Amino acid sequence: MADKLRIGILASGSGTDFQSIVDASEEGKINAKVVVLICDRKNAFCLTRAEKHKISKYCLDCKNKKPKEIDSKIDEIFNKKHVDLIVGAGYMRILTKDFVKKWYGKLINIHPALLPSFKGANGQGDAFNYGVKISGCTTHFMDEHMDHGPIILQAAVKVLPDDDRDSLAERILNVEHQILPRTIDLFEQKRLTINGRKVEIKPGDSWKDKYNIISDVLYSEGY
Repeated sequence: MADKLRIGILASGSGTDFQSIVDASEEGKINAKVVVLICDRKNAFCLTRAEKHKISKYCLDCKNKKPKEIDSKIDEIFNKKHVDLIVGAGYMRILTKDFVKKWYGKLINIHPALLPSFKGANGQGDAFNYGVKISGCTTHFMDEHMDHGPIILQAAVKVLPDDDRDSLAERILNVEHQILPRTIDLFEQKRLTINGRKVEIKPGDSWKDKYNIISDVLYSEGY
């Protein structure tokens, strides 16, 4: 097996998306290894998850620091760890344009809505309150705008009659834990090409044939 892709993760919260990547790595679903977690909240549970799996972790001291200073520290850490791919897994801080420009094409994010709809920190709640019948999640390359870069994978989740915001968010999260590791897998296989606004996915294996899928979820081509 070729050298494993070295992943650096940015997270701010409980770290379930972080966990999905670690699990996929440890189970051999992806030829990748999480080498470092960077978090901006000292009490975030993702730090505990990293410690459990003996993954290097850093908690940023963002108080009274400018965004450029913060991102400079992130860049320093990722370079020190020889990171090949950066994954935003619930990171609630907007990255600076210079940082994104430097890492463009090696910087992906997961968002809990079907972009370009319902950007921002509460994608699930905004979609639910708007009254949509279908929601879902999106992986994309990050660019200098929030929740905007070229889309890689999406999965559509039905909004059920008895749903509330939290029940919908939980079902979307379950699908996030599928398409985020798969996106990393596609990147590691060098099957992703950015062509303007679009991401072309080269033919190859399908996770629909290899792993369980969730009924009533529509997965985009490439999954």
